[in-house]
Amino acid sequence: MPALLTSRRFWFISAAVVAVVAAIAVAGTIYVQNELDPGDPIAGVTAVEVRDNVFAPAAIQIEPGQTVTWTWTGEDDHNVIGDGIESPIQSTGAFAHAFAEPGVYDYECTLHFFMRGEVVVQ
Repeated sequence: MPALLTSRRFWFISAAVVAVVAAIAVAGTIYVQNELDPGDPIAGVTAVEVRDNVFAPAAIQIEPGQTVTWTWTGEDDHNVIGDGIESPIQSTGAFAHAFAEPGVYDYECTLHFFMRGEVVVQ
């Protein structure tokens, strides 16, 4: 067997490479989870701006029977898709949806992976 494969230096370098790759994978996972988390819902808000690459606010809390209106304020095309919600792809205008039943309604822009939002109805 070649001396390189049995040397302590080879095994040390191999372990270091594995540790670096694992650290990058964990950091990437944490970053993606943080980007996808809409955060704590803001109570009493029924208007959401659809900006370029973000819903603002991303999480809201409303009462059953209330209507949420998404208004496009950015320049790019976006949509609002999720749990019984389906807007067209648009870059201007607004879209409204009434929430009759209590629950947590997650939604996203299917054109932009990190654009996520949530409506909490209670």
